[in-house]
Amino acid sequence: MLTLVYQPFALGTMAILAYNESKIDTRKRILIGYIIFFIVTSGKGGTGNYIGVCAIVAAFGVADAHVQGGMVGDLSFMCPEFIQTFLAGLAASGALTSALRLITKAVFEKSSNVLFLAISTFFEFLCIFLYAFIFPKLPIVKYYRAKAASEGSKTVSSDLAAAGIQTEAASQEVEADDKQQQQRLNSKQLFFQNIDFALVLFFIFVLTLSIFPGFLFENTKSHHQLGSWYTLVLVAMYNVWDSISRYIPLVERLKLKSRKGLLFATISRVLFIPAFYFTAKYGGLGWMIMLISFLGLTNGYLTVCVLTEAPKGYKGPEQNALGNLLVLCVLGGVVAGVSLDWLWLIGSNEQF
Repeated sequence: MLTLVYQPFALGTMAILAYNESKIDTRKRILIGYIIFFIVTSGKGGTGNYIGVCAIVAAFGVADAHVQGGMVGDLSFMCPEFIQTFLAGLAASGALTSALRLITKAVFEKSSNVLFLAISTFFEFLCIFLYAFIFPKLPIVKYYRAKAASEGSKTVSSDLAAAGIQTEAASQEVEADDKQQQQRLNSKQLFFQNIDFALVLFFIFVLTLSIFPGFLFENTKSHHQLGSWYTLVLVAMYNVWDSISRYIPLVERLKLKSRKGLLFATISRVLFIPAFYFTAKYGGLGWMIMLISFLGLTNGYLTVCVLTEAPKGYKGPEQNALGNLLVLCVLGGVVAGVSLDWLWLIGSNEQF
């Protein structure tokens, strides 16, 4: 239920932000998201009533849309390696979260939730500090943001101001080139030119979230020798391999660039559904760990391949807009996936 509360707020907020992307200050947007993360993580809703918990989860969804879409859009007009690094960081955060959960459960059984939230709150504060004061002053970031401003991007003005860069010359250059601005693609045109990339991202996360993590909690509870640790171990294995796989595309020979190849690879992942069903019902611990690891491996690898290839060939404002649209497709796939996750419960009155 908490997942279903979270995702519609993330998707709705992301849709609004993507529609108004060219008018929204990226710096303020991302800082607002990080601040929301910090506030709701440090609150006491976890010990309050159910409605309070749902409200906090909804706030996380709003924060996620602000940060993830803004960062991917921001990095799309920079190097593809920047997007890869950000996506690898997302997966690494999942692996780190799993590790923290395992450590706090093992060492501080009675107060593990309090300690876990305290550590998470510290990391959110660190994100605010780094993005506000360190990231905009990096030379390579200043270079690409100035380049985007010269190409007509209006979303980087406050970032450049924070870095001490004047954008008046770039603005005058853009205003003098009205014809070039009119030739730029709008969001609808960008979407249909990249419809295959959009569908690939959508179906990647539909499949992944229709299995992970709901299926693991509902159908693989403590009937193995690991007991209550079993699900935590599976989640950790998924996150670790999802993180590792996002570095594979850095090797050019191993990176899948073909649009048809990406679509075929994504569609073939539907075989995971019967594989998980029969493994949960008849397989052992080792088979399930291998299967969940492969799910994470394909999820991270395909995601990075798409998001580093799609923005190529466009100017800064278009790359920013496309990055937001693709994240919208990701969140749409997540919402559909967590909704389909409930289908595992149909006709099942007891655990496998």
